[in-house]
Amino acid sequence: MDIECTINGTERTFEVSKSELLLDVLRRNGYTGAKRGCDTGACGFCTVQIDGEPTMSCITPVTAVDGASIETIEGLGTQDDLHPVQKAFVDHSALQCGFCIPGMIMRSKALLESNPSPSEAEVREALADNLCRCTGYKKIVEAVLDASESMPPAEGVATDGGSTPADAESAACGDGCTLDRRSEQDLETEGSP
Repeated sequence: MDIECTINGTERTFEVSKSELLLDVLRRNGYTGAKRGCDTGACGFCTVQIDGEPTMSCITPVTAVDGASIETIEGLGTQDDLHPVQKAFVDHSALQCGFCIPGMIMRSKALLESNPSPSEAEVREALADNLCRCTGYKKIVEAVLDASESMPPAEGVATDGGSTPADAESAACGDGCTLDRRSEQDLETEGSP
């Protein structure tokens, strides 16, 4: 059977069998950045974005992506023009052996698109499904936090002086409370009402 999808902005048609997994089809067709690790969706080495969501390609039936938009590590940047997340990983020496890095970068990109200014705890939580056997994750987390400062604004975010998630004075947290994002200096200069 044939499936049609868009990979890294290019429309593609693949001849596949119904039982194939997305990772196998990607790698067979030259998208080798997604790595085979566990084949159970437990390591994150095979992470790609499908319709903007980070997804483990080793457990995704290829039939589920018919008509979908897929982004792989090959679609991010080039050696001469790295994506901000890729650049931050290089700048922070967060690469080590490199086997897990494509999945880490794809998951990190998805995080920063949905949460442009994550805390360290939010980065660690977002990357919890991506394993790295070489590091203690410190440099990877630092890279993601650094990349958050250089990512372009997400679509739909005000760039004309309006409030963005990074500079909003407060944001909702999980149980309905608000987190004050103003600095102590801002609070001191505001004075009391």
